[in-house]
Amino acid sequence: MTNPEEAVIINSLVRQALTSMQEVMGDNGLNAVLKTCGLERFVGNFPPNNLEPAIKTAQYAQLNQAIEDFYGRGGKGMLQRIGRASFQYGVREQAALLGIAGVALKLMPEKQRIKFILNGMADALKKSNPQVNAWVDETSDTLAYVDATCGICNSRHSDHPICHLYIGSVSEAVKWATGKDYEVIETHCTAKGDQYCRFEVGHIKE
Repeated sequence: MTNPEEAVIINSLVRQALTSMQEVMGDNGLNAVLKTCGLERFVGNFPPNNLEPAIKTAQYAQLNQAIEDFYGRGGKGMLQRIGRASFQYGVREQAALLGIAGVALKLMPEKQRIKFILNGMADALKKSNPQVNAWVDETSDTLAYVDATCGICNSRHSDHPICHLYIGSVSEAVKWATGKDYEVIETHCTAKGDQYCRFEVGHIKE
């Protein structure tokens, strides 16, 4: 497995993240955050849509931290909104990569729909970046999305889970597959010293 300090995020994924951030935060908010975390080269200049390395994963993690710091109490919700927008970007721009083009989800039981889209997310990340180690964890009671190479908390340290953007992406994926709002909880986080970040699909929100 790649040393976390050497891990990179490819251009297409950085472009997806920045486009989603711009959609949620607006140009001024995004530009301010990019400048605070040393990524001002992306102001008005998103990377191309290819598989070349764009930035170190630790820099992507710093970008997430900068958004959380910039918005204070609202940072968690803002990052979840960005995560939701990021999944929708994937549906619009990367349907084939996600494996969702032409799939008749309505014919599947609900749990299978959730498993299908979570596997699609993991497979898409692994296809676009071979450094990624992500999978779906299934028990008789639960489904969870797991990432041992999470870029959101790379090199960060916390006493609580901090991958709010990922929660947004997984939540939106499950909603897309089922039409329902399921609660998604991060039960493990590498920022806490865990071996992976784990996002468990919980109960339907009332």
